[in-house]
Formats: sequence, C-alpha cells, structure tokens
Amino acid sequence: MNAINFSEVEKNYLQKSGVSKTTTKIPYIPVDNFPKLGMFTAFRFLEWVAENPEGVISLPTGKTPEYFIRWTQYLLENWDNAKGKKVREENGLKVNKKPDLSKLHFVQIDEFYPIRSSQKNSFYHYVNEYYIKGFGLKPENALLINSDEIPLVDGKHFSEVFPDSTVDLSLRYREAKTAKEKEQQKSIFMIDDWCVEYERKIREKGGIGFFLGGIGPDGHIAFNTRGADHFSTTRLTKTNFETQAQAAGDLGGIEISKNRLVITIGLESITYNKEAVAIIFAAGEAKATVVKNALESDASVLYPASVLQSLKNSRFYLTKSAGVKLNDSVSAYYSNGEWTHEKTERAIIDLCKRINKYGPKLELSDLMADPYCRQIPNLSLDTVKEVINSVIAKIETGLRTEKDQVFYHTGPHHDDIQLGIQPHVNSTLLEKSNKSIFSVLTSGFTAVTNHFVTDTLNSTKKLLDEGRIQMINFPDFFESGYKYKWDKDVYHFLLNVASDEPLERVRGLCHRVIRAIVSIWEVKSYDDLRNTINAILANIRESYDGQKNPPKIQKLKGMIREFEEELVWAHSGVQVKNVRHLRLGFYTGDIFTEQPNRERDVLPILEEFRKEKPTVISLALDPEGSGPDTHYKVLQAIADAVRLWSKEEDLSQLRIWGYRNVWFKFAPSDVNVMVPVSINGLDVLDKSFSDCYLSQVNASFPSYEHDGKFSTLAKNIWVEQLDNVQYLLGKDYFYTNENPNIRASHGLIFIKEMNVEEFLDQARELEKSMEG
Repeated sequence: MNAINFSEVEKNYLQKSGVSKTTTKIPYIPVDNFPKLGMFTAFRFLEWVAENPEGVISLPTGKTPEYFIRWTQYLLENWDNAKGKKVREENGLKVNKKPDLSKLHFVQIDEFYPIRSSQKNSFYHYVNEYYIKGFGLKPENALLINSDEIPLVDGKHFSEVFPDSTVDLSLRYREAKTAKEKEQQKSIFMIDDWCVEYERKIREKGGIGFFLGGIGPDGHIAFNTRGADHFSTTRLTKTNFETQAQAAGDLGGIEISKNRLVITIGLESITYNKEAVAIIFAAGEAKATVVKNALESDASVLYPASVLQSLKNSRFYLTKSAGVKLNDSVSAYYSNGEWTHEKTERAIIDLCKRINKYGPKLELSDLMADPYCRQIPNLSLDTVKEVINSVIAKIETGLRTEKDQVFYHTGPHHDDIQLGIQPHVNSTLLEKSNKSIFSVLTSGFTAVTNHFVTDTLNSTKKLLDEGRIQMINFPDFFESGYKYKWDKDVYHFLLNVASDEPLERVRGLCHRVIRAIVSIWEVKSYDDLRNTINAILANIRESYDGQKNPPKIQKLKGMIREFEEELVWAHSGVQVKNVRHLRLGFYTGDIFTEQPNRERDVLPILEEFRKEKPTVISLALDPEGSGPDTHYKVLQAIADAVRLWSKEEDLSQLRIWGYRNVWFKFAPSDVNVMVPVSINGLDVLDKSFSDCYLSQVNASFPSYEHDGKFSTLAKNIWVEQLDNVQYLLGKDYFYTNENPNIRASHGLIFIKEMNVEEFLDQARELEKSMEG
C-alpha cells in the first residue's frame, strides 16, 4: 500500500474510506454510494487534467457516468466561488487554477455497429453531447467512431450494404456466395482497415493518458468481453449474452442487441501508454464477483479488467457493496468496529457453505479453524445454537398472521413488488381485516417495446374491423363512457386466462388500449380513433429502435404496464381502485433522469399516506444506489414523504418492509424476516407473471444473469436463499417440521423490517450525496 503513488485526491478518499491495508493486485478505493463514486471520479479527473492540460482522455458512456459528468460540470462552473473552493478543499483537490479542458484530446472507447451517428442512443451522440459540448472539448481534437463515415464498398452507406443492420463476420473466413455477400465481405475488410487506422491514431497520440471505464457483468471493459486477448486492438467484433442484455436498454430490446456488432478499442489500446491513469468504477453488489475476479485473480482472458494489473497507475473506485466480496473487505467487516450478532450470523452461515457442513453438525474445531468465526466473542458450540435460533425466529416472524393492517406496497417499476414479495403479499390478502394498496411510482414505459405496441395496435384494428369492440358503439363512449368499467377489462381478461382463450385475452388488452388512446388523445369518434391508431403506428415505423417516444406514446406504453399491474393483483381480488399509478415526473425516459423534487415527486406520495394511513409500507430497499437509478430515486422520494408525514402523525408503530428482487439481493444476516415460499407460491408467481405482464414475457430487457423471464430469475433467487439457510438449519428442519407451511417451503423471501427512524437512517446518507 505504502509504495503506491496515490494522488492527493485519492489520499483524501482513502482516508475517508477507513481502509488502511489492501492486498489486491490492483489498488482500489471504496466510497459509500453511487453518487459519491461519481463525485470522487470527477475530482480525480480534474486533478489529472490540471497536470496534463493537453493529455489524451477516454471517458465512458451509459448511466454509470451520471454523477461524474454532473460533478465535473459543477466544479468547473463553481471553481472561483466560495462553494467551489470549499468543496475542493474538503475533497483534497489542491489545484488553484481552473483546469482548461479545451486542449485535451479525446478517444471514443466503443460504439455499436452499424448505428446512425444522429441516433440519440449512439455512443457517438453521447460523447458529443456530454463530453465534447458538455466539457468544452474541441471537436478537432476528438477521435470518434462515426458509423456513417466508415468507408464501405463503392462509397455506399451501411444501410445499403447491411440493410437489416446484421453483419455476418463469418464472411471474414468463408467464401462469399452471392453478389450481396461479396459486397458485404469487401466492406467488412474495409471496416477492419478503418479499425487499424483508428488504432494507429491512438498510438500516434502516445496512447491514452487518462482512461475511465465501467466494468460489465461478464467483467468486460470497453466491449472487450470475457475471453478477449490482452493484446487486442481496435476491432469490429461480436458480444456475449451478458453484454447484449446490458445493451438491450440502449437499443430497444435484446432482439436488436443480440444481432448488433460493436467497434471497440482493445485491451492493449488501453494499456499501450504505460504511464496511463486507468480507472474502473463500479457500483453495487451485482458487480462484486467481477470486481473480485479482476482484483484478486492472476491476469487471465477470463477477467478482461485483470489486464490493468500491468499498469502502475491503474485503480478501481468502488461503492462498498461492489467490493463486498474482496478478501480485504470481508476481513475489514469482521475486524473493524464492535462485534455484532449480524457478524456472528454471517460468519457461521458462510462457514457452513464453505466447508459444506450443516450447522447442527459443526464442531468447535471447525469454528476455530475459520479466520472469522474464531473472532466471535465467547465462542462455543452454544454460539451456533444461538444463530440457529435467531434464524428460526426470522422464519417464525415471516409466518406471523397479519391482521387489521393497512399495507401500502410500493414499487419503482411495474413487477417490482411481485418479483420482491408476491407470495407474502398474497397471504396478507387472504385476511379480510387487512387493506392493501399497490402503488407503482413511475410510468415504466421504457420497458414496453415498439414491436409490442405495434402488434397490439394491429390486433386492435383487426378487432375493430370485425366489430368485436362493442363498447365504442355506446352513444356516450367517446364523451365519458370510456372512463367506466376499467375493472371489467381486468375481469374479462382473467376470465379468459381461466378458460384458456388466448384470442379473448388479446381482446381484453385491446379494450384497455382503446380506453387509453381515447383518454390520451381526446378521441371523439370512431374515425378519429382509427386515424389516431394509424398515426401512432406511423410514428413508430419512422422511429429507430431505442428512440425516445413522444410523450403521448410514452403515456400509452405506461398505461399498458398499468393494466398489467392491475391484472396481477386482481388474481387475488384487488380492485383497480386499489392499484395506484403515481407516474412521478422525474421519470422521463432520458438517459439521465432528473432528481426527485418535493413538489412534483414527494407530495403525491405524502397525499397517499395521509389518505390511506398505512401501518406497513413496503419498498425496494437500495440505500447505496446500486440498482437501476429509478430504484434509489424512488427510495429518496418515499423517505422524504415519510419524513414529512412523521411531522404530522405519530409514526412510532409504522413498519417499513424493505425488499429486494432480481436486481440486488440480501444476505441472510442482513434481514430480520424470512418468509417460506411453497411450490404453489412459486408457480403462482411464474404463471401470473406470464399471464399478466404481456409486454415482458419475451424478456426484451432481461437480466444479464438469466436469458428469459424475470419471474424465473426471482424463483431461482428465492430457492437459492432457502439453500443458504438450509446450510445453517439442516434440511431436516424443513421436511420434518411440525408446521406444514415450513414443510412446504421450497424458497425463502428475505425482508428487512424497520421502524421509521431506522429506515430514514438508511436513506439519509444517499440523500446527502444526491443533494450535493
């Protein structure tokens, strides 16, 4: 550690982190959360620029750089005022003169191919918008990847050579069999020549001096996916499933991203300049495994980022949960601060898994041989019994009967509540004394593909032609009739789920879509309805995949998602009026959505709390900001609403249920409630997801962990959570238990139950970072 030449900014953040010793092959510095990660990176970037005003930089695209970009701009704009000076001093930036970014040379890291440079989901557009314009760089000093300008055979555009945007790289190695294939083959080799020239230009500049990049779910940096040669250079190449899943949001679905190639700088492009400052930043526990592989494993093609071990100035900047699996982090967790029961639980459960031995069979020698368990105060076999009893108590809490409660379940997106806690929710719905409200806080329109809307609208037109949408014939339908019987749409749909009539289910969806169109576009007649549908279809036809839709089409997509949410909870008899759609305004579909503000985003939630007076509020708990950005922005809005409500009401009895789902997970020691899930519960989840979330069944925006529906991934997580607990309790605890609910359990849902003070403490630190 002492031999590493940390910068002044890095020393400042290292001191704040409390990390005094690291053993990894690449140095790393942890911070508390996602916004602070961007803040730290911005300070280090400007520190480097001050020393290298004409240096060569390469900066990332996507959502991860959001706070890096915001903080860089904030610091430059406030450099000479009191706010700017104060924050520089607090963060170790010992640079007095404002850095001049205009003389920097920029190298674009990667790009999809082919993609029009004018598309807002192209990295070329991103770089120009946020770095060239946003940072005041000179375009003539930028080395960019513009697909429109890469030469192809006979001077043709890629839309002529590759009309379906599919590039067959096998033409590099096989005979071209048709005239079109010969044209494509020549063009591919011309692209290869262009890539060689791009690489030459990077090297003519002396290589990259400051590289900042994220790390992908397979460990990729740039688009150098798992298996990439450490001596690779700029090239046109394929990607793997994990990368395609990650890119699906940019390109409008996995259907597009799986067929789209990329142009990327190589691993040697990044490491060519041996003096380069190369920083990888990563947020969230989802990245913990790839971070561990890159930092603790020997350099290997399995771990692309491990190539940075060859650079003396390479660093990883991490949120604490992104580094949670590092040996250093695990050791620090146990060694720092007071010893807690949570530490004891974690140490013993992890030991059971590591040595493949059930808790009741552990011996004292097993505990003493473990570097963490032997730190447990007053360690004995009774310690194991205490942990077993504490976990059993969590399960018993999950089985308690809830009566006379008002549940207000919230989800950042549609399906978040279902994928987090549906089986537990369903058990509370069976008790008549309970009231349950389901509130989705954003519109969720980005999860609906243009292709789904097109298919639905074409089905709607067909049903109209066949005279099978009778409601439009009611004399008052276009004036006010469309506002009524929304519950009937839901009932009609589910009735035909029960009778297995797929065409009638489509008709139920089309009924709701017509109501939505009449409402959004203020349609006044049958002809107007047909014209509006045709206009929507025309707009979608003229749009590129992944393009931001006009507000009215966004709203239509959102209302399709809202119908789907109503269907899920109607399975258990929940009426439409108790499924709320708050459509918070910060959710816009832009790459960087706005921060929640009190008037627009918090007060609607507060009004709901005032009206319903919940005794239990459930929410997606992501206090570090490691999941999708919507998750932590919604968390802050809810926290602020609870804070304001607490000034009006006595909330000492209010319970907060923090759940997690397919995006991030709890460890058993993190939670105090474990809910057994039966095979029946698992089946209900899967079937209701498939029947109701029509726009999601084809998994156009899948998790990188599973090529398929989110419901399958949620089931896998619950089963895995049971497996972890079985290591401690033994399988016989479950299959011989007197309680049939425990005997029937084949999964576990983890919930962190908090009081108001505990919840606000969880949310407060992230809020401070976001306010900054």
